[in-house]
Amino acid sequence: MKTRKRLWLDIGKPGSLFTNFEYIQDHAVGLLMTILKNAGIGISLASTRNVVLKRQLVRKFQNVDILIMSVLSFHYPFAVKCSKLFKKVNPGGIVIVGGLHVSVAIDEMIKVKEFDYICKGPGEKIICSLVTEPEKYPRVIEGNGEKSMAKWPFIDRTLWPKPALNLPGHKDVWPLEKYSIEQPPSVTILTSRVCPWQCSFCNESSFIPNMVRRPVEMVIEELNMVDKYFGPFNSVIIHDSNFFQNPAWLKEWIEKYPKLANRPWPYWAAARSDTIRKWPELFTQLVKKTNWRTVSLGLESGSEPILRILNKECTEEDNNFAIDLINDIGMEMAAKGQEPPRIYANIMLAIPGETKSDAKKTVAMINRIHRVRPSISYFAPYPGSILGYQLIAEGKSLMSESDYHRFPGKATLKGIDYDFYDQLLLTIPNYRTSHKIKSLAIKLVKHYFSKVLGAD
Repeated sequence: MKTRKRLWLDIGKPGSLFTNFEYIQDHAVGLLMTILKNAGIGISLASTRNVVLKRQLVRKFQNVDILIMSVLSFHYPFAVKCSKLFKKVNPGGIVIVGGLHVSVAIDEMIKVKEFDYICKGPGEKIICSLVTEPEKYPRVIEGNGEKSMAKWPFIDRTLWPKPALNLPGHKDVWPLEKYSIEQPPSVTILTSRVCPWQCSFCNESSFIPNMVRRPVEMVIEELNMVDKYFGPFNSVIIHDSNFFQNPAWLKEWIEKYPKLANRPWPYWAAARSDTIRKWPELFTQLVKKTNWRTVSLGLESGSEPILRILNKECTEEDNNFAIDLINDIGMEMAAKGQEPPRIYANIMLAIPGETKSDAKKTVAMINRIHRVRPSISYFAPYPGSILGYQLIAEGKSLMSESDYHRFPGKATLKGIDYDFYDQLLLTIPNYRTSHKIKSLAIKLVKHYFSKVLGAD
């Protein structure tokens, strides 16, 4: 019997990984590829982020029998295009898909005839049999995952896609990562998997099974292992939806991270303002004792009525308390000559029901943070969220299956004055600066592509 050739396709914006400029890797791809490798199952890897021309992807698809993709909502339109292209190159080929979009929009996935097998939910326990004997499964499959993250193997980071080209003056750090929220090279890692809150714009816990958090020593051991084999690196990105939860785990982190880590690397991690207000002493110890350099804070809005619409379960007073505390900690540490913490402020504007006064309060809140990097999105009615489903059902969504997005510059809802919001953003100094830098970087990369690759 002929051995099937399998290809895992890492999905992302074409060309975004092509240069060694800035990139971050997908842990779902790394985890499942590691499980397959440990089981002795042969599989190749390609990435849409590593191609800029259609014919490059066609070459990757040549003589492939099974294509596997993990699909997020904002990657869905491109995943559909890739599956159609794959079927054109390999009419008898099989396409297997999983990922978050399957869980939040199963009806959309089922409509794509090129998707032969659709796995809903985690796949750790079925991935090996699914890619070797897919015919044994129905078209729509209920996934099966581990109950605890302690059961996950350490990711083999050499299975992640490598940037295809180095820009002049940019050191190749793969399999480490490069991302501007912390000093590169960086290491990304997960300590917990699911946010337990029920925000109306996300509601992650309703479609991702909860898992027991990874033991503190296991997290530190993986960081030390990466440092030994691929280091040195300069920072850690903790990709948890909410790092600042479970006080017992956090107290153990305070005790063990400074002692057991090869170095107390500065790290980026997420928190909520209500839990910061609930446990201010614990938060302060984490920042001061474990080098929590960048606090990714889900502030969303500076207006109480809007926070209620979002079912954020944080109040305007919670947000102000967290900002004041981090500002105060920063001033104290700076006075001692220490690197102060900064806030990576997750902000949402153009929310249904938001007045201009509400929006201006949000911008005023951002502008009083001493050290801030604003990450701003316009509200997007994604499937899977309570508010998203409501607005889709009411016919107010301007998003489509071919264009999922949430970034400023595109309208997502009917009845929103986006011109007002576009102008409002220009009153945020840090947003203005970072937006100009990002736009310049994109122009430079496009120019470099045009010189090296030419037209398709």
